[in-house]
Amino acid sequence: MTTQSDSTLPAPGTRSARKREAILAAATGVFLKSGYLGTNMDEIAALSHVSKQTVYKHFSSKEALFIEIVTGMTDITGDAVHDYFHPLGDNDDLAAYLEAYAYRQLSIVVTPRIMQLRRLVIGEVSRFPELARVLYEHGPGRALKILADLFQQLDAQGRLAIDDPVMAAEHFNWLVMSAPLNRAMLLGDDAIPGEAHLRRYAHEGVRVFLAAYGAR
Repeated sequence: MTTQSDSTLPAPGTRSARKREAILAAATGVFLKSGYLGTNMDEIAALSHVSKQTVYKHFSSKEALFIEIVTGMTDITGDAVHDYFHPLGDNDDLAAYLEAYAYRQLSIVVTPRIMQLRRLVIGEVSRFPELARVLYEHGPGRALKILADLFQQLDAQGRLAIDDPVMAAEHFNWLVMSAPLNRAMLLGDDAIPGEAHLRRYAHEGVRVFLAAYGAR
């Protein structure tokens, strides 16, 4: 599985770059709505106001376009969660910091577009097994590694009591994410909780986590 390297991408702001962005925007909507098999390159060309030849100039195949969308959406989502936070200072409130992280993760991940993307990749796992791996590694896997590194540091500082940072990261992730994520994945967009409920999941998940792993 390959994606375009930065060296082959059109320069930002150029006409070619704007066409590529238009193709990606149109294709994302079509893939999420119609699935991989139901997506037609002619429709993407029409929606992005370019020729079909231009679509293939930027993306060699429907498969390449699909891969680019999945990897791009996953990376953007991860960046939106993790790049927001500054390092935890010595005087920062640990519970408030973790709760803010938990809420941001929930509010960005448990959204209609990301749930549609997850369902789409799961539905195509037999056709694109490596794509599911990319979504995991760039999404949940990345989050778990960042949390495990943070928890290891906090244990060393005496602010948490953790023997296994990876296991602690998994516990934190599922205390916060499991119920809203499962409901949204299985029951559809109408089952996505509102802000008040997401904040409650974040608060209660952190409370239980600290009850188990708080410094003694």
